Amino acid sequence: MNIKSFSIALAALSAAFTLSAQEAQKAADYEFTTIKENPVTSIKNQYRSGTCWCFSALSFVESEILRMKGDSLDLSEMFVVGKSYRDRAVKYVRLDGHLNFAAGSSFGDVLHVINDYGIVPQDAMPGFNYGTDKPEHFELDAALKGYVDGIKENPNRKLSTAWLKGFDGIIEAYFGEYPETFTVNGVEYTPESYRDHIGFNYDDYVNITSFTHHPFYEPFIIEVCDNWRWDSAYNLPMDEMMEVMYNAIDKGYTIAWGSDVSEKGFTRNGLAVMPVEEKKVAAGSDQERWVGKAKDEPKEEVKAELPKEMEITQEMRQDGYDRKTTTDDHGMHIYGLAQDQNGTKYFMVKNSWGEAGKYKGIWYASDAFVRYKTMNIVVHKDALPKHIAKKLGIK
Repeated sequence: MNIKSFSIALAALSAAFTLSAQEAQKAADYEFTTIKENPVTSIKNQYRSGTCWCFSALSFVESEILRMKGDSLDLSEMFVVGKSYRDRAVKYVRLDGHLNFAAGSSFGDVLHVINDYGIVPQDAMPGFNYGTDKPEHFELDAALKGYVDGIKENPNRKLSTAWLKGFDGIIEAYFGEYPETFTVNGVEYTPESYRDHIGFNYDDYVNITSFTHHPFYEPFIIEVCDNWRWDSAYNLPMDEMMEVMYNAIDKGYTIAWGSDVSEKGFTRNGLAVMPVEEKKVAAGSDQERWVGKAKDEPKEEVKAELPKEMEITQEMRQDGYDRKTTTDDHGMHIYGLAQDQNGTKYFMVKNSWGEAGKYKGIWYASDAFVRYKTMNIVVHKDALPKHIAKKLGIK
């Protein structure tokens, strides 16, 4: 979910589809029937910012509040982004710059910020002090990176007591001051008391992944740059990770979902699928050289069908991670389950690109795509099937 991957993903989505992707789209229209749909808040737009991790994780937290208390909230992304950047600046300087310092981050970062600093509603800190009404962070990202690089390269090696206040000044110039108190429905809160009021408990949430270069049923630190806090995730076999996801939706829980979106099957039109690649005969084959091309036979009219999808294995997942064809691109929010006219299952995904695509901000991600391209998920611990929770030692 780093800014480079985010920019590449946006460029890919705004470009024309490749021929094979076009063919997959033209083959037949997808017809989706909802199986289970859990409550979510309204679609947001991260716009020109690399903050998918924050938008998706806060959307997940908002759904948790809907599930637990029935309250529909709009929480401040920029409160979280500012606090995250501050924590990262301290760690970056302590490590002499040997840490990723960019716009991207992880779901765990959001949970840490809420746990450590609290949270505020969107209207208490909109975060648009720079002349727009949507996030545009490229200037801010560059300013913060230049600042911390200047601090860590201080030739005296002794830091002043002012550098962190200077960093805070840049954040507040763009996002506004962090509110010490604010009022909701006539009640005054601090960020910490509001966190407690909405019922957020950091210890209730579990990070899960599935790779074979570490033992199953044990936690390990996922080796991606955006995991700058070095949070660990429980490692499950692929089938059990998918079992967690299906169980969560069935039991009324939603899922924070980190995924690769660079595959051509992840389209700008609301689909995430893994179609089987059809092998085509190369032009100028040896057979053609000697006996010529076969004459084209009249084609029978074929009924349009949905493209067949790949069968995903644990080995394919690991190969994608090891060869970096599966990367930490984008954070989204899974909230439901649907099926197409063939009975293939799809996860319903709330994105943070505004009402983009055919389904107005919603993507349908097939079982095959999710199996193959999921980097990690975060769920409430009660969403785990009991036998899996027992294997992980989670009560």
